[in-house]
Amino acid sequence: MGLSGMTGFGRVEGAQDDWTWAVEARSVNGRNLDVRFRGPPGFESLERTARDGAQARFQRGQITIGLQAKRAESQAQVRINLEQVERYLDATQDLVRQGRAAPPSVDGLLALRGVIEVAEAEPDLEAMARVEAAMAASIGAALDDLKLARDAEGVALSGVLGGLTERIAVLTGQAEALAGEQPEVLKARFARRMAELIGDPAGLEERIVQEAAAMAVKADVREELDRLGGHVESARGLLSGEGPVGRRMDFLTQEFMREANTLCSKSALSALTAVGLELKAVIEQLREQVQNVE
Repeated sequence: MGLSGMTGFGRVEGAQDDWTWAVEARSVNGRNLDVRFRGPPGFESLERTARDGAQARFQRGQITIGLQAKRAESQAQVRINLEQVERYLDATQDLVRQGRAAPPSVDGLLALRGVIEVAEAEPDLEAMARVEAAMAASIGAALDDLKLARDAEGVALSGVLGGLTERIAVLTGQAEALAGEQPEVLKARFARRMAELIGDPAGLEERIVQEAAAMAVKADVREELDRLGGHVESARGLLSGEGPVGRRMDFLTQEFMREANTLCSKSALSALTAVGLELKAVIEQLREQVQNVE
């Protein structure tokens, strides 16, 4: 497996006994691994399942796992309390016999307090354990889907990062070719400046050579170019390797930029400066894309 991205989405639905649910796992960029879980009351223990599952699959990213569950209406036992009905009938018997009240109707009796009794079914601990285990499996499946999505993003990123790395290699080669022209350019520039200041620079050839050599040493960019080449090889190795490389690639882009900045500051040629500026632009593009890599 190559690169992995840090954004993705996974969704799994499940059912067990009289429960149905849906698990959604989302991920966005993050410097470290941050896992958040939201679930229904009574299933708090699944938070540990979600965290352990995410930590086993990912090393970076902000991951949110949501569990929405619904239970079918319970089959509660309904009974009529006949003893309570008899009490109401006995209490109204004299009033009915005296004609002071109409005989009670069935609807009326059923509406009286205590006549209808609803007995909730006793909780089935074994059934709840089965439901929780099935939900835990769905959480794992949603995280697997999320990993597939992040891996797919990594495939796309691999091509982009590889292309930018090769562009840096090309620009480094162009800079190396231009850097070889700097000593002669500096010598000619210094001689021209001396001629402007004192008119005829005859007899100052040795001084011109010495000063030009000193300037060439200050403008020497071979070390920067060597380090840029080494960084390119390191980037190629990381992109072709296994496991999370985001942090190391991020550090490498900082080193790329450091050398490019020094190259521009030492440049004595407009063409070399232009290459250095383009190099910085490509490195910045690489840095932005690396933020998406696990």
